[in-house]
Amino acid sequence: MQRKILSVAAAVIFTFSAATAAYAECAARLDYLESSDKTKTDVSAACAILIEADTGTVLFSKNEKEHRQIASTTKIMTALLTLEAGEPDKEFEVDPTAIKVEGTSMGLREGDIVTRRALCYGMLLPSGNDAANAAAVNISGSKSAFAVLMNKRAEEIGMTDTNFVTPSGLDADGQYSCAYDLALLTREAMNNKDFAKICGLPKAKVSFGNPKSDRILVNSNKLLTSYDGCIGVKTGFTDSARRTLVSCAERDGVRLIAVTLNAPNDWSDHAKMLDYGFEKVTLCEMKYDSSALSLSVVGSEKETVGVECGTVKLPLCNEQKDKITAEIYMPKFIYAGLAAGEKVGEIHYLLNGNTIATAPLQTAESCVQKERKTDFFTVIYKFIAGLLTR
Repeated sequence: MQRKILSVAAAVIFTFSAATAAYAECAARLDYLESSDKTKTDVSAACAILIEADTGTVLFSKNEKEHRQIASTTKIMTALLTLEAGEPDKEFEVDPTAIKVEGTSMGLREGDIVTRRALCYGMLLPSGNDAANAAAVNISGSKSAFAVLMNKRAEEIGMTDTNFVTPSGLDADGQYSCAYDLALLTREAMNNKDFAKICGLPKAKVSFGNPKSDRILVNSNKLLTSYDGCIGVKTGFTDSARRTLVSCAERDGVRLIAVTLNAPNDWSDHAKMLDYGFEKVTLCEMKYDSSALSLSVVGSEKETVGVECGTVKLPLCNEQKDKITAEIYMPKFIYAGLAAGEKVGEIHYLLNGNTIATAPLQTAESCVQKERKTDFFTVIYKFIAGLLTR
């Protein structure tokens, strides 16, 4: 049935402003909050940002584009690429040079047998620099080659103020990022189910070594056990970067991402920022009033068929609902033979021109094919054919 719909040469696009579209009384906010917000001056971080994860709405920011060392929050990218590289459970021997690195470790030794998945646990829980380097060399052959992969992925995500040099995040010349880019990266990483599962664990049993044995790895992210709804993501510290932290929390269907760089009181900063965000954002049901929508039907007794719009739930702020627009994508006509509830188009909800959600447009009723009448010549043909076969 879909092929019949798609065979139509061109789709018709209708755009409606929120003032004329009748959907739930929800509100959206994409612009930055007013500078008078006390939250801006209350965080200890030199740089910070808070976004709503589904729409990317910026709820709070402070020097969010300033270039800084980001320490082990770099491992968000390293772990994501490791999971995206495939073969997560294939065993291999760690490179002996790669694991000889200063700082935090998952405890790898020369000759150890690991998997890429195990290394992700080692990166995201105890923040193992040895795990990050071992994964980089296994995937790309060298740390420098892996950095090229990191920067390519960063470009795809839209991280325009980032340059990776090391997979671990240890201070390095030419390496930098910013709070805004880290929020973009985390938003992407949390869409990876394996990544989201691993970074949200306070501790985990992981098997590696030679011979392999079970080890308990503990997560350095205290927010997982101290902040209601925290589901990740990563801590970090170096002498140059100081304390860095990326967190993600979810309550009642609303998911927020917070980032702080050089924050002496990062645990407190994140709790304060996340509380602020959960006060601002609520989950809203959006349903477009499609009572005036219909489609012409070819090959049916009915000339037109009604169209119904599905609902979608969005986490939105409580101001500026006029910034929401809706675009309707439908073909010019459909062919008969569709049942009620079949998809015939989509509605796109937009904030400041960016699509943040879609919902299906469906037939409100069936449109059966018109019964064909037998013409005179067919009747005569069948009559003669019947006589000849007697």
